[in-house]
Amino acid sequence: MHIAFLTKPAATLLAAVFVSLSAIVAQAQGYDTQARAAYVYDHSSGQVLLALNADEPLPPASMSKLMTLLMAFEALRDGRLTLETRVPVSAHAMSFGGSTMFLNTQDRPTVEELIRGVVIVSGNDAAVALGEALSPDGTEDGFATLMTQRARQLGMMNSTFANASGWPHPDHRVSMRDLGILAQRLIEEFPEYYAYFQETEFDYENRSPANRFNRNPLLGLGIGADGLKTGHTEEAGYGLVGSAMQGDRRVTFVISGLASSQARADEAERIVTWAFRQFVMRDVVEPGVEIARAPVFLGSEETVGLAPSEGIEMLLPALLDPEIEANLTFTSPLPAPVTAGDVVGELHVTQGVHGFEARVPVVAMADVERGGPMVRIGAAWSSVRSMVAGGEETPAF
Repeated sequence: MHIAFLTKPAATLLAAVFVSLSAIVAQAQGYDTQARAAYVYDHSSGQVLLALNADEPLPPASMSKLMTLLMAFEALRDGRLTLETRVPVSAHAMSFGGSTMFLNTQDRPTVEELIRGVVIVSGNDAAVALGEALSPDGTEDGFATLMTQRARQLGMMNSTFANASGWPHPDHRVSMRDLGILAQRLIEEFPEYYAYFQETEFDYENRSPANRFNRNPLLGLGIGADGLKTGHTEEAGYGLVGSAMQGDRRVTFVISGLASSQARADEAERIVTWAFRQFVMRDVVEPGVEIARAPVFLGSEETVGLAPSEGIEMLLPALLDPEIEANLTFTSPLPAPVTAGDVVGELHVTQGVHGFEARVPVVAMADVERGGPMVRIGAAWSSVRSMVAGGEETPAF
């Protein structure tokens, strides 16, 4: 197996492949967030722009209501609920304080009303009512067990749910990365319901005029923010799962552990500004462009060109040195015959500032037939000379 290291010092050999970065000379620096834990994800590239304590299970407060909403949306998609389905309100659901819809046991709100109550006014009673409606045994505890099981299926490996609302509980913990996974799924799989997150107020039967406003501080700022959920408890501090879209790029972020609602608002706006202004999408590798030549054993041609079969786009720092390195791995020599389009290796590109990476297959660019008698005679003679000189034996033919 031959490994060719195509690093920045060899950039002249890859001028047709890599974007010109000669003018970028500033030293790379990371983002210094005020949050205790943070996670920033770019949807267009699939790259994680920031991960600070992102896998630490933390109290999520009302941000964990997103899991309740996801399971409600899945039930709507599967036909187990409709938006018009009316849901009973238990004494348990009614008993919750904090942010509520002020439901009582005589109410039969629709699923849509409960969804809006969870999204917009962060109703603890609404979340519990939805959870009980979806629970296998009709209890919030049963629903919490189901939430944890579903989270594992979604790859949320650092999440354990003890309730539907995010009410403080020693076993109720979710990581910032898991909340990011959850937000990404809500955005990408349920666009028909995601619009609820943009609504700015909801007052169920005029019961909570003082609690009718959406707490997301980014809505209405003109920065493309359109979701998702705030959270606050004394233990968790102030947090936000947010998302914004500018042009054709969408960024989702999760922050937690801020000291005040104003600090949360300031940090959320700052992190959105950073994510959109400090990164640009660039073509790093172009498909079909020769990046190396590989020797061919017993072929009608001595070498064949190698090229990536796919292009690579990366979100790179706009002004800082991206520290790109490319490693090309292929078998050497390639045994003849070789067919154009045959996958013969892999190109692995890494960007050192934020640890982005991508891998694409490398293919042969031309057909190389098996060589005729003279090629075989030449290979045999070369093998003999090598053995006489004490070199390594050429593979048998």
